[in-house]
Amino acid sequence: MKKFFVLLFALAMAIGLTACSSNNESKTDKKENKEEAAPKVDVKKELVKFYMDLGNKINAKDTDLNVYVAKATKEDAKPEELPTAEDRAKASEAAAAVATELNNYQVPEELKDKKADLDSAIKDYAASYQTKADELKKDVPNLDAASASLTQAEEKLGKVFESEKLLPPSLDKQVN
Repeated sequence: MKKFFVLLFALAMAIGLTACSSNNESKTDKKENKEEAAPKVDVKKELVKFYMDLGNKINAKDTDLNVYVAKATKEDAKPEELPTAEDRAKASEAAAAVATELNNYQVPEELKDKKADLDSAIKDYAASYQTKADELKKDVPNLDAASASLTQAEEKLGKVFESEKLLPPSLDKQVN
């Protein structure tokens, strides 16, 4: 009879321990699922992806603008190498297309904590390109105001990158 009670007691303990351990496992599984559901965002990586995407969007639309600038800034250019009125018109259209693209650009959700600062920089980039588009409609364009907006945008973007201990990028160098 004692053996029967010992065996019954051992069986009850085994069932009790099994129930407790499976309960702990389900709690652990729930914790792991919560961690998997909200993965940590690598902000540095996302900023670099954002920067590359922004540059690619601009480069897709600014070819004629870059051709114009290259011709206009070429040292010792012969008169036939200078940009024509047609080059200037194409450059204006390209700059306007870039401004439109930037005005419609959305900061990725992964960078929501930096959204306001990034939106501000994008707004300045768009203003720079719109100013270029407007100036290039004139016979003698002056791109100083566009350069000032571009510099301001570069500074804002640089501050966002520096806040994450990254070197400030130069979108101007990437797209020209």
